[in-house]
Amino acid sequence: MNLFKIDDVAKACGLTKRTIRYYEEIGVMPSPQRTDGGTRLYSQDDIDYLKKVVRAKEVLGFSLQELHAYVATTDVLNKQRFDYQQTTEVKERIEKLTLMEATLDGQLQLLEQKLQSIHAVQQELEELRGRVRTGIQTLQANARERNED
Repeated sequence: MNLFKIDDVAKACGLTKRTIRYYEEIGVMPSPQRTDGGTRLYSQDDIDYLKKVVRAKEVLGFSLQELHAYVATTDVLNKQRFDYQQTTEVKERIEKLTLMEATLDGQLQLLEQKLQSIHAVQQELEELRGRVRTGIQTLQANARERNED
C-alpha cells in the first residue's frame, strides 16, 4: 500500500497543507497514520476522502459546519453499508436498508436546502438584471427623444 506525505496530498487535492491539518483538527477528516517521528502518512483512501470533501465544499458551497455534518453523515452511511453487507437475514437487511434510506433522506434534505438558497439568490439576481435592463431601455428611449427634438 502506497503512503503519501502531506505535500503530495495537498497537490493531489488542491489544498494547502495548513487546510489539511485544519480539517484534521476540526474533525472533517480523520487523523492519518504517523511515522515514529510524527510525520503524517496518507493512504489513497485518505486522498479520495479529501477530494470528496473538497467537492462538497466547492461545488455544493458548504460552510465548514455543513461540511462537518456532511462528512459525519457520510461516515454513518459507510458504517451502515458495511453493517448491511455483514447481514444475511432478510428482515435484518430490510432494517439496515431502511436506516440507510433515512440517512440518505437527510443528505438529500441538506442538498435541497442548498438548492433552495441558490435558487433564491438566482431569482434575486434575475430580478435585478430585469430592473437594469429596464433602466437601460428607459435611458436609451430618453436619449433618442432628446436627439429627435
